[in-house]
Amino acid sequence: MQGKKRPMNCTVSESAAQAVLRRGCVPDLAPDEERLLRMRLGAALPLSARLERIATASDDDIELMALEIETFCKLRERGALAARPGPAPRPSRTKEKIIRALRKTR
Repeated sequence: MQGKKRPMNCTVSESAAQAVLRRGCVPDLAPDEERLLRMRLGAALPLSARLERIATASDDDIELMALEIETFCKLRERGALAARPGPAPRPSRTKEKIIRALRKTR
């Protein structure tokens, strides 16, 4: 029975799996499996992978990103992204009655 190999049981911690995924792609995993593990463990892609993805973007994607950035900058300059105050509260007869009743009970 020495010819048979037994499967090894080992425990991989979450931090060890994240470290392996952060170093780069894992050739033993299918792309879908790797993406699933990255999402599950919160492991970011290596910086080199991000550059490759940007390099494969189409001209339309690049133009759309540029338009989004331009629009965001213009909105920020105008102050449109600042928190706008809500409408002024209108007087309410019901609210006034409640306040008067509460003041009388003191």
